[in-house]
This record gives sequence, structure tokens and C-alpha cells, in this order.
Amino acid sequence: MKSCDKWSPIIVMVAIDFSFAIVNIFLKKVVVGGMDHLVFITYRQCIATIFLAPIAYLSERNRRPKLTFGILCHLFLSAIVGASLTQYFFLLGIQYTSATFSCAFINMVPVITFLMALPFRLENVNIKGSTGVRAKVVGALVCLGGAMILTLYKGSPLFNYSHLGAETHSLDQAVKLSSGKMKERWTLGSMALLSGTLLWSSWFLLQSFIAKRYPCQYSSSAIMSFFAAIQSAVLAISMDRNLSMWTLNGKVEILTIMYCGIVGSGMCYVGMAWCVKKRGPLFTAAFNPLVQIMAAMFDIPFLHEELHLGSVLGSIIVIAGLYILLWGKNKEMQNCVAKVSQDTEEIKDQEPPLQVNIVVDCDSRHS
Repeated sequence: MKSCDKWSPIIVMVAIDFSFAIVNIFLKKVVVGGMDHLVFITYRQCIATIFLAPIAYLSERNRRPKLTFGILCHLFLSAIVGASLTQYFFLLGIQYTSATFSCAFINMVPVITFLMALPFRLENVNIKGSTGVRAKVVGALVCLGGAMILTLYKGSPLFNYSHLGAETHSLDQAVKLSSGKMKERWTLGSMALLSGTLLWSSWFLLQSFIAKRYPCQYSSSAIMSFFAAIQSAVLAISMDRNLSMWTLNGKVEILTIMYCGIVGSGMCYVGMAWCVKKRGPLFTAAFNPLVQIMAAMFDIPFLHEELHLGSVLGSIIVIAGLYILLWGKNKEMQNCVAKVSQDTEEIKDQEPPLQVNIVVDCDSRHS
């Protein structure tokens, strides 16, 4: 059982990252096709709500705690920072850059989560403490250096698809024709990704708070998806009242919405909420770099996206820093468990003398 508890969160996070990689590929095709971002998010969250609501009702109806106004407010905020606005910024980033670059940019999520967790005392940075604490600090600094390279240095493309025909290169050409000045669009896309990354990191911390007060992953994810659908719909209608934008065109858009809603915003959010509850926000966020590697496996050969030297160098440094940070976190947890075990043993050693003293006192009173 202990081995299962140890490996289950890791297996779940790997499966989630693989699903997110496929989500990013579908998203790239949809945004290039011209579908409105907020309309897509609204449909996606509606599908997620319809998928999760019956599961939440059937599986958690007998153990669901009281849904207070405070918890509803936290879930409403969770929908903003984890679904509606975050997905909108990521869609802008994917449209103006590439699916692979957007995944690489998300590598900063664990570091930002770590830094944001410090004021709330969810993490500590006592340099004079254990080796694990020092490793977390070193890992965070390495990640920041890689993130700066990733953002500021683009470099030359590593793959050249100029020899491909017009049909196979149509997606890339569509982006170039619609973007105008690629450097300006790339900068705008990076800013959108940075905003999404900050919001995404905030969601992990907020989810850690919600998991303690409302520990029902299906119910909280269903309510969050419902709020996100309303938020996205209101934003979409306020920005553009053209009803034709709500029309779905083709099987690709329908398939993308169904997959992103059921898997991306349904099962994956439930899985991440469970992992945050089991292992904490930093552990869950630290698996984000796998999304980039898995996305590149599909993105480069099938969508023919350009992979730049800066993205590779920055990603390698970020991933190295992330796993130094993750190793430090694991080391810190081992030290904490060892300390608790030692304290427990000391208490057990002290129990017999205390029992003897009590017996003696009781006998003396009766005598």
C-alpha cells in the first residue's frame, strides 16, 4: 500500500501531462482556424460541467461537506485564475507563438508557485536548514535563469520545413500571413503566456486551500467549470455580440471541444486537485515540463512548428532546475517523516514510566 501511495500521484501526473500535450495540439489547430477564444472556452467548460456533475453527485453525495458561501467564493475565484482567464491567455500565447513554445513557457509554473507559496508558509527557505531546503533554493534560481533565456533569446530554428509542399506547410503559412510582424506577435504572445503562468500558479495555491475545506475533487471541479463557463460567456458576449461566432464549423472543432472539455477540463483538473491534496501544490506543478516534451513529439512532425535554439537551451536549464527543486522537496519530506517517526518513538519510550507513576499515585490515595 505504501508503494502504491508513493507512485500513484506520479503516474496520475504523467497521464495528465500527456493529455495536456494533446490538448495543446488541438488548440493550435482551432486558433489557427479562427475560432473565437472565449467561445471555445465557454463550450469547453460547459462540456466539462456536464461530464463532471453526475459523477460528482453519485460518488460524493454521502460525504460532501456543507457548501458555504465562503467556499463558493473561493471556487468562483478558482474558476477565474484556473480556467477562464488562464485559458484565454494561453490561447493567445499559442496563437501568437507555437504550441511547443507555450509548453516551454509553462515550465516556469513550478518556480512561480514555489515563490508565491513562501508568503503563505506553504514552503520554507531556511538556508541553514536541511540539504533539501538548500536544493529548493538552488533549483529555483536555476529555473529563473532558464526562464530568462527562454523569454529573451529566440535563436535560430533547428528544423527547416521549406522543402515541404504547400499543403503540409499550410498551418505555418497561415500563422505568418495573419501575424504581420512576427517579432511583435511573438512578444505579445510571450506576455500573454506570462499572464497565464502567473494565474496558473495562483490556482495551485488556491486549490491547496480549497482541498482542506472542501475535499471533494469531483464536486469542486464541476462547480469551478460551471463558474468558468458563465464567466467566459459573459466576457464573450460583452466583447462581441455577433451570434455567428457561436457556430461550430467542422468535425475538428467539435472533437477539440469534446476532448478538451471531458479530458482537459474534466478528468485532468480532478486529477490535479487530487495530487495537490496528496502531495501539495509544488509537487503537482513540478510535472509541467513533461507537457513540453510530449507536445514536441506531436507538434514538430505533424504541425511542422519551428523549434528554436533559445527554446531548447532555456527548456533544458529550466527542467534541470525543476528537478533539483523537486529533489530538494522530496528530501525535505523524507527528513520531516524521519523526524516525526523519531518523536513518536520517543513518546512511546516515555509511556510505560508514566503509566507506572499513575498506578502508584492511585494506590497511594486508596491506602
